[in-house]
Amino acid sequence: MDIAKALAVIDRLCAEAFPAEPVRTDAGTAGPGWSTAELATSEDFWEDDGTRRRETEEQYDSDRDGLTERLTARWGPPQWFSLYSVLERTVAGQRTAEPWDSLSGHVPDVRLWRSPEAGRWIALGVSRWGAELPFQLLAVVTDVDPP
Repeated sequence: MDIAKALAVIDRLCAEAFPAEPVRTDAGTAGPGWSTAELATSEDFWEDDGTRRRETEEQYDSDRDGLTERLTARWGPPQWFSLYSVLERTVAGQRTAEPWDSLSGHVPDVRLWRSPEAGRWIALGVSRWGAELPFQLLAVVTDVDPP
């Protein structure tokens, strides 16, 4: 992952207007009040014995932590925010505002900052869809408060 490019994408998302309807963008997806950037995506793990998946998971966590250091220099220490309770509520049929609702289905936790300049939340997390599916390093920019 290129940290400079990832920071540029996050900066762009902090400055851009959100779309009126959910759309696919050049960086990922966006909707009313939120944008998600897919900063890095691994290969899938269909033919893996588990070794490559563990190594990739460690690399994606390391990339997230490296980017966390750079964002911490800008906005101070992040909050560590678990999305488990959001997932529990979603499974029970309670809807939570986007982007938190759909994010909780594949990202267990995020590092979370509030940008005073942009007035938006910035969340950074690693998507873990399933044993055979790729990892993704995601950045979410939103004006929707965390649940």
